[in-house]
Amino acid sequence: MEAIIEVKNLKKVYKKRKTKESLIAVDDISFSVNRGEILGLLGPNGAGKSTMIKMICGLLIPDDGSIIVNGINTQKKRLDALRHISAVLEGNRNLYWRLSVKENLEYFAGNRGLSSKDIAEQIEGLLTKFNLKDKENELVNRLSRGMQQKLAIAVAMLADSEIILLDEPTLGLDIETSYEVRELLKSIAKGYNRTIIISSHDMDVIQAICNRTIVINYGKVVANDNVENLLRLFEVRSYKIQLGDHLTDRQYKMLVEKFPGLEYIPDSIQSTIEVDLNHSKEIYDLFDVLKLEHIPVETIDRQTVNFEEIFMKIVKGEKEYAMVYPS
Repeated sequence: MEAIIEVKNLKKVYKKRKTKESLIAVDDISFSVNRGEILGLLGPNGAGKSTMIKMICGLLIPDDGSIIVNGINTQKKRLDALRHISAVLEGNRNLYWRLSVKENLEYFAGNRGLSSKDIAEQIEGLLTKFNLKDKENELVNRLSRGMQQKLAIAVAMLADSEIILLDEPTLGLDIETSYEVRELLKSIAKGYNRTIIISSHDMDVIQAICNRTIVINYGKVVANDNVENLLRLFEVRSYKIQLGDHLTDRQYKMLVEKFPGLEYIPDSIQSTIEVDLNHSKEIYDLFDVLKLEHIPVETIDRQTVNFEEIFMKIVKGEKEYAMVYPS
């Protein structure tokens, strides 16, 4: 695959004003972004995601390392490199709140050297695609946060740049609008052949729309792989088994010895055990014990692993993981 962005040994250090203490926001990070993919930058608040996005789009100068955009070094030919990038920053800071929806689109088209006449058809298409047509004459400061976010993405689309950077695109949105924004981003990547980088701490968004995710913690890359591979890496087979009787103390101790981490939840009528198994064949071992002890089983449910659980395991260091994604 062809890399459209290459980040090499990037570093950014801030100085605290009062104490002059150094805070390393980005610590020797390297990765590449392939043309046409949707890449997620995932990490807790303060991990360095926004700093990374701001350096890629030219708002911050790295202290060390380099960023290559479509073959152009951003530190040597900054303006040439940034012509390939549009950014949607958290808080919709790339909108003018006292202009209407349509006026914002016309204004930012003008900033790119495009006349409103030449761009009129594209603006109409974006208003329709983003469900903003009935709000085209509304002032931005009167729009809902979701409408503002959709407009910000539409503005980014105007430039026809190959790369769109989005910093927390679903932050503060209601569930319905969040899903609408996700679908828009997927259709943009597929239908317009754009490369999209999303910085977020929303695991659901990353899992739903990204091909690959880079997990950042304390300014370092701690995971870099396809979402599916990360799911498989940390997959444990979690089961919830409802029993038709209570366990004796002897039975409980025996089960815990054979299956460490097993939880026993008794109640007035029935009881439940919850257990994580590393291999599918272990379920047969568990049922052999239950059968041998004549413990009746009423129901069994398989619990589904989700990306939030995986993310927490990665940042807590429960499993070492660092894979270089092939470019």
